[in-house]
Amino acid sequence: MAGNTAEVVIDNPATRNAISIPVMKALDEALTAIEASPARAVVLKGAGERVFVSGGDLKDLDSLRDFDSAEAMAIRMRGLLDRIATFPVPVICALNGDAYGGGAEIAMACDFRIAAANIQLGFNQISLAIIPAWGGIERLASLIGRSRALYLILTGRILEGQELWEWGLVEELVEREHFDDRCAAVARFVADLPEDVVTGIRSIVRFVEPSIHPNTASTAVASFARTWIAEEHWKAVEVQQEARKRRRQQNSTPSETGQ
Repeated sequence: MAGNTAEVVIDNPATRNAISIPVMKALDEALTAIEASPARAVVLKGAGERVFVSGGDLKDLDSLRDFDSAEAMAIRMRGLLDRIATFPVPVICALNGDAYGGGAEIAMACDFRIAAANIQLGFNQISLAIIPAWGGIERLASLIGRSRALYLILTGRILEGQELWEWGLVEELVEREHFDDRCAAVARFVADLPEDVVTGIRSIVRFVEPSIHPNTASTAVASFARTWIAEEHWKAVEVQQEARKRRRQQNSTPSETGQ
């Protein structure tokens, strides 16, 4: 807490701030604590300067191999992002670094996004033969339109820098050296506004463009669960893991590889 603003940091450096079951639990607890506090605005960011959230933690979620467990995980995280999208006070996404897959879904659940100028963002779940399950499809389509959302999700295209602003995915791009100060300043400004004014504006915006879509939840999570347990998904995971292993070996020093 800093005055009447709060900051939530997703800090899981071993997995590039990926979302695991423990991270879900910690994020939920942090939101509960903020609701009980006098905070009037929240900044949500990732730890460090390279990654906001890299997606789901595949190592932690590897054991979810049946439909029911995959569906339950998706329902849990979707509910958490619905909570962010309807939080009592504004939630500002501080895109301190790259956001991929589930990380992009988290960003879309926030009220608006401020990004460091050199980051990348993409709905690249297609590379793992799965679909976005945490409400990201609906929120992205609401934000940028049906056709553009389909294009980004089906191609897995990664946008960066100025493209993010041009596509309407972020509201501000800020040079790295000013990023933290700018995010804090916007949060303070919003927090200092009259509470009834902020509440009224947000409620009207939600009426025009809903921030949660409960009517699509069952279809989305069931579709995700089917793709998650499919052989194509786990083959894609193996390919990706092997590629990462080769890159690490290529970037290692002789002493690190035992050569």
